[in-house]
Amino acid sequence: MRAVPAMLAARLVSGVTTLAYVWKVTRRDSQTFAFTDHDRPLTFEGMTAQPSTGLITGAIEKSLDLAVDTASVAGALNAAALSEDELSRGLWDGARVDLYRVDWTDVSLRVHVFAGHLGEVRRGVSAFEAELRGLQAALNTPVGRVFSCFCDADVGDARCTVNLETAVFKGAGAVTQVLSAASFRASGLGAFAAGWFTSGRLVWTSGGSAEISAHRIDAGEAVIDLLDPAGPALQVGASFTVTAGCDKRFETCRVKFANTTNFRGFPHMPGNDVVQAGPRDGERMDGSSRFA
Repeated sequence: MRAVPAMLAARLVSGVTTLAYVWKVTRRDSQTFAFTDHDRPLTFEGMTAQPSTGLITGAIEKSLDLAVDTASVAGALNAAALSEDELSRGLWDGARVDLYRVDWTDVSLRVHVFAGHLGEVRRGVSAFEAELRGLQAALNTPVGRVFSCFCDADVGDARCTVNLETAVFKGAGAVTQVLSAASFRASGLGAFAAGWFTSGRLVWTSGGSAEISAHRIDAGEAVIDLLDPAGPALQVGASFTVTAGCDKRFETCRVKFANTTNFRGFPHMPGNDVVQAGPRDGERMDGSSRFA
């Protein structure tokens, strides 16, 4: 059961309350920030909790078992520490979040109502919405290898061994036209076939990186679609490098990377169709390999 300070409990039952939310956020680089939905700054644990106008707390779902607690927060990108550029660069990914309900006339009277980490963040030009995942979420992380037809290594890592720094798998370009917040035309990639960089990685020369959702050719020019909006980094003339992507299929590993020796999946594992299939007239039924 959550402990509520006796003085705060007395104020709650009085019917007249002076309550506010305070978010304490600790990024993975150990920087700590505090925010509040109150209309004035609050001093909280040696920090100044800055008011974030328009910040809205969603429903908080908690359980007594090992189900993952969830919550959400949405609001305007108006705090100096919470910029679209920093969100797009991933500085807030996985940050630790502690949510408190406090009496803004005396912040020592408080209740800790949620602990977790930032999950998916959806952002726009002037607003964002962040998913908060409870501490139990770490228990849902797969441990060990997964038997699948797809490779469970990341292209270019120590298990894959493909060298993405070679000219075959790496290109450099510059933005020639901005099509949307996450799409643009680029020069310098004319030597690469359409789709070569799909599922790959883009690194901006000015700093920051992004995942590529699609690479296509339109009117003889490369068009790059990013998984998320690029923020201020995306502008005409911005330079970048890109590395080839992999869809983790055995055929892609063989044809694109010539790296079947290090394929970390199980491409010949029978699927549901094979398991449910019965014998057919004329088939070899001697127990030998189907791939012989």
